[in-house]
Amino acid sequence: MHERNEASSKRTAIRRMPDRGSYDRETIHSILDEGLLAHVGMTTEQGPVVIPMLYGREEESLFLHGSPASRLLRDGRDVELCVTVSLVDGLVVARSLFHHSMNYRSVVVMGEASPVEDLRTRARALDVISDHVIPGRVAGTRPHHESEVRGTLVLSMSITEASAKIRTGPPVDDEEDHQLDTWAGILPIGIEVGTPIPDPQLRDGITTPAHISQWSR
Repeated sequence: MHERNEASSKRTAIRRMPDRGSYDRETIHSILDEGLLAHVGMTTEQGPVVIPMLYGREEESLFLHGSPASRLLRDGRDVELCVTVSLVDGLVVARSLFHHSMNYRSVVVMGEASPVEDLRTRARALDVISDHVIPGRVAGTRPHHESEVRGTLVLSMSITEASAKIRTGPPVDDEEDHQLDTWAGILPIGIEVGTPIPDPQLRDGITTPAHISQWSR
C-alpha cells in the first residue's frame, strides 16, 4: 500500500483496492496535467449534479472554467466540490468476463472552490487553462478583452485534498482459466490527433503554427 502524505484525507483515502492508490504529489500533478476535461460534482437544491468543465493547474491550485450563469455560484458563495479527472490507457481483456478491466489513471480532488474576483488574476487563470489544453496557444493569440474576462467564471480550489488511483498491467485471471483457448491481453487506448483543419475564413499565407501541428498528450 502507498504511504499517505499531506495530499490524502479521510474523504479522499482509497478504500477499495488501496494498493492502487497514490498520494504522491508528482503522480497527482502528472495526471491532472495530462487530462483535458474534469467532471465536477456538487450538491444543489435540485439534487446532486456533475458538470464537465475545462481546467488548468498552477502549482497547488486548480482553476475551473465556467459561465457566470452556472448553477455553481448563482448565490455568489464558495461551494464544496468533488473534481475528478480520468485517463483510460487500455482495455484489459481477460479469459473470463468477470476479470475484464481497464488500465487507467484517475485523480479525485475535494474541497471548497472560490470565484476568482480580481480581473487580472482571472485573466491569468484563463491563460493557465488555455495553455493547459493547448500549450503555447496563449502566446499565439491576442490578449483577452476585459469584457471577455468579466463574462467568464473562474473557480479556484486547492489540490491539497486529493488522491490518485492507477491500474496497470495484464489481466489477472483465475489460475485454471489460463488453460482456456481464449485470447487475453491489453488493447491500448490513446488520443489520436488528426490533421488540423484550417478555418475557411483564414487569410491566405497563414500557416499552421507548431503548437497546433505538433499538439500531443
